[in-house]
Amino acid sequence: MAFDVDGARRVVGRILDDKLEAWRDSGGRADDYLDETTGKLVPPAPDEVLIWDGLGAVMPLGRPAITKPLGGALAQEPPTTDYQAVLPVQAPELRPDDVIRVAGSVRPGGPRDRQLVGRRFRVSDKNVGTYSVVRIVRVQVID
Repeated sequence: MAFDVDGARRVVGRILDDKLEAWRDSGGRADDYLDETTGKLVPPAPDEVLIWDGLGAVMPLGRPAITKPLGGALAQEPPTTDYQAVLPVQAPELRPDDVIRVAGSVRPGGPRDRQLVGRRFRVSDKNVGTYSVVRIVRVQVID
């Protein structure tokens, strides 16, 4: 007998109200070049490729709760960031150093946190967890 997750999908779907974009630098740092004037590595432009856009949520850790591992389950602790991105399971699996940009919000009355709109976050860890309806990754503010 299959477990019906439609109810959970509808409830979780209500918190996925941020318009998110996921970007990947396919060359990584290997294609950056040295600016001899500043001494810094500079990425070529354009350097990132859009790999996904859709509805998700960027929120502080703890909502929805990340629980301690149960018998054999894997979890990475302690957290390396104060934020997490909640994505639908249909979103592609993200890798460390991928970038998530909060492009806007579809939330009635405006975004949950207006200061997050336009911000970019670096994926810091592999998936914290993939559940029946969402995938959660830890992210760090990069600008």
